[in-house]
Amino acid sequence: MSDALSPDIICKNVLCYGDSNTYGYNPANGQRYPQDIRWTGKLQKLLGTGYHIIEEGCNSRTTVFDDPEDEWKNGLYCLKPCLYSHKPVDIVILMLGTNDLKEEFHATPENIAEGAEKLVTIIRDFTREVQGFIPRILLVAPARIGEGIADSPFKDSFSVKTIEYSKALPALYRKVAEKYGCEFINAAEYANPSELDSLHFMPEDHDKLAKAFAEAIKAGDRAINML
Repeated sequence: MSDALSPDIICKNVLCYGDSNTYGYNPANGQRYPQDIRWTGKLQKLLGTGYHIIEEGCNSRTTVFDDPEDEWKNGLYCLKPCLYSHKPVDIVILMLGTNDLKEEFHATPENIAEGAEKLVTIIRDFTREVQGFIPRILLVAPARIGEGIADSPFKDSFSVKTIEYSKALPALYRKVAEKYGCEFINAAEYANPSELDSLHFMPEDHDKLAKAFAEAIKAGDRAINML
């Protein structure tokens, strides 16, 4: 029998917890992009075998708000089960907030940042309890809402004011990240919503976002190894 460590022991688990842009929603047809197009799949390729990318994207998922038709899309409800079933979780990429901008929730940017903060505290407290350590958390401010949202297939859910609301999120998310010692990424610096629906990413945006995440993860690991 070989004395070599199994890949599961030396591999870092990266939980990608998000909404349709983590799921890989294709704005051209409403279907799902193939794995090699989704940023999660691209991230796996960029990071290599030392990392295991866990895709936990769900269309319409919010931070903490109950969808009146599908309450299970509230990000609170699945977070602990995901953290538990995939433990040990070494890194969490948390990218939620776009769906909180829907008119039905009447949420301000501050409310949405508070929702993200709630999820960060759950990740910290629950992982400390069930796996004995807190993973690195990459808190990601979601990409902005596109200027064409009034003509989008999703125009009944998102008003024009959500454009400005979405632009206010990065500064608020950064404050949350600083408060809890998370790493911060502003998705809007790398990915733009498609002109097709003003919400979802085209393939090139998935590519840019994957590269940004890969760089952040590797840089963080290098810093840890130098300690």
